[in-house]
Amino acid sequence: MTPEQEQNRLRWRCRRGMRELDTLLMAYVDRHFREAGAAGQAAFRRLLSLPDPEIVALLDGRLRSDDAELRRVVAQVLGERLPGDGHGQR
Repeated sequence: MTPEQEQNRLRWRCRRGMRELDTLLMAYVDRHFREAGAAGQAAFRRLLSLPDPEIVALLDGRLRSDDAELRRVVAQVLGERLPGDGHGQR
């Protein structure tokens, strides 16, 4: 699968039926996924495999993952920078 095909497939998986959630997840794919590295890409795929209520809970801070790489992806989805991280925006 080419990188473009994978990006299109991920964008499709980002369509969750909640406009705000769709927008946040697709923006991550467009801005960060290709440069995320294997661990970050795997963490984003894990995020997409979660049920929508869990994704929303992670994004709004009601749930915190024990998975550091997943926390990094969540922070990037939200446009935040984690301490010691050279990625993301503030």
